[in-house]
Amino acid sequence: MPTWPYRYQLSLKHRLRRSVYDVLRDQLNGYLIRHALIDSYANFTSKGESYPFVPKRELKPRAKVIEQEYINQNHFLVIFCEGTIPNIHKKYIRFFDNNKITKEAVHEQLVNVHLHKNYTKNLRYFDNPSFGQFLLDLTPVDYAILVQQDPSVKRQNRYVITHFHVRVDWPIDEATEDMAQRLRYVSKDLYERGEKYAESLHHKLFEYYGFHHSIGGRRTAAVVAAQFLKRMDFISTVYVASAESRTLTRISERGVSKYVLVKVPISDIEGIIKEQQCTFKKFSDHFLVDVQADYGVGILQVVYSNSIYSKPPDDGKLRKLWPDYKWLNVSNQLLIPIDSPDTYPIPYSTIYSAD
Repeated sequence: MPTWPYRYQLSLKHRLRRSVYDVLRDQLNGYLIRHALIDSYANFTSKGESYPFVPKRELKPRAKVIEQEYINQNHFLVIFCEGTIPNIHKKYIRFFDNNKITKEAVHEQLVNVHLHKNYTKNLRYFDNPSFGQFLLDLTPVDYAILVQQDPSVKRQNRYVITHFHVRVDWPIDEATEDMAQRLRYVSKDLYERGEKYAESLHHKLFEYYGFHHSIGGRRTAAVVAAQFLKRMDFISTVYVASAESRTLTRISERGVSKYVLVKVPISDIEGIIKEQQCTFKKFSDHFLVDVQADYGVGILQVVYSNSIYSKPPDDGKLRKLWPDYKWLNVSNQLLIPIDSPDTYPIPYSTIYSAD
């Protein structure tokens, strides 16, 4: 059971806020999927380079693959909160006056980055038509971008980019301990069962969010931020795109999803067209980023579900960790449509087949 209430448990006022948040999150998904994947693909092709497609084994739970950083791959960390993070948490999620979105801060931080238009205060509000592009303009800046409910009392359901260059400074040990307590693997202290047990729990923290424990940088910050935000009384979503993994990972109250570019062989496309009773052109227009002689390039969403070992026990009793047991399973694989609001995703099971 999550710490935050479901929509039907909310007041009318907060149900409205949840509805607005869900709609805006769908829009944010679109902005970030395009920037992380489609724009990155265009970066490679415009320079005459082959796109480094992600091996399917990297999308399986607990996969460990070490790759290089790809300079053409867009990368970022975005935190989107349904509510407003209280100021008492600034020592862990570091949002201050000097990294607030203001004209002075933007021009100081973006010395080598050009905005798509002259900065005005209204650009940072989600209801501004240029919000999406402004958000993407900020992604080259180090650390996270924070989007949350407007702190202004007058606009309860307005969302705004409040800060950028936001560091996540909660210690990993505290994040691990918090997770382990919630799942009842420790009662009080991370090290109460010894250092080896604590190290196994540390590894499981990363597995819980769909990563291998050897990762670093933005993905580690995303893991720690997602765990810290469980302490809030509102839901949140963490998006992280990695130049190494070439994926976009979304962590929310609904669990973990990864978005990635995949090759869809022509033979698979023919099968999908037959099953969906559509034409190649219609499928290509709605689902493919590019078409080559023997394959198309599509966007695959891999949805993960938690096993019983990564859920709180029904009886609430303390339990023992078994490191070899998987904490995540693949629950869905979908080809998602591109800029086609009336089109449904198509099931496409591929990651357990040969590359």
